[in-house]
Amino acid sequence: MTTRRLAIAAGFAVATLMSAPAAFAADAALTAAVASPNRAANNVARDPHRHPAESLTFWGLKPKQTVIEVSPGGGYWLEILAPYAKATGGQYIAGVTDLENPKVSEGARKARADFEAKFSDKAKWGDIKFVNFGAVSKPLGAPNSADLVLTARNVHNWTAAGVADKIFADFFAVLKPGGLLAVEDHRADPKPQAGGGTDGYLSTATVIALAEKAGFKLDGQSEINANPKDTKDHPFGVWTLPPVRQSAASGQQPAADFDRAKYDAIGESDRMTLRFKKPA
Repeated sequence: MTTRRLAIAAGFAVATLMSAPAAFAADAALTAAVASPNRAANNVARDPHRHPAESLTFWGLKPKQTVIEVSPGGGYWLEILAPYAKATGGQYIAGVTDLENPKVSEGARKARADFEAKFSDKAKWGDIKFVNFGAVSKPLGAPNSADLVLTARNVHNWTAAGVADKIFADFFAVLKPGGLLAVEDHRADPKPQAGGGTDGYLSTATVIALAEKAGFKLDGQSEINANPKDTKDHPFGVWTLPPVRQSAASGQQPAADFDRAKYDAIGESDRMTLRFKKPA
């Protein structure tokens, strides 16, 4: 084979590795965490859409890591990551409502308190740490202290609010050299992105550009969470789909006559699954 053909073949192999799902083999502690009876039934029901073991393996989760999850929502990933850290000698940290921000509402403060109380049982969840996170929050931790930062379905909120640059810079600062950033979000491609992602969908190029601006290098892409049935043209954006299932404009009562069948048949959104690395 000529040198030129060897180069082309090598390039094709790299492109395939970057874009195609691999054969994932979760470690025993991760398998146990995903199978734990302590997980909420509504979260377990979403596993066929969210592929937890495959996604976390792709993102580089390993024993003894310090893992920071930013904006953990209802705790889908926390219910897996915190027990995994407990079992493997790692540390799970949740970036939640910034209590130092005077503009944070009392409702948001109460929601954080309730969230912390929900996961306070150390026998189940381990010793979870909580850190302030938000548009004006201080660093997520000491510089170069985390092995893995994960955020799922949040970047579109930050681009719409104009705070994504600050947040990605925070990710970069807290990660160790060689540390990994795991990102999942609703994917606009191949359609054009709507503004700053106001319908919930972002282009893959937008997320990559944000990460690279902060100093990260793209380390991998996967189709684990792809959904080709998602047409991305729903009346209430991505929130029309499960699990939100929005059927009326924000602030209005759910529409009893809204025909959900089409959107429930699609399932959860088509999502990008990206892994970035902080250069060593």
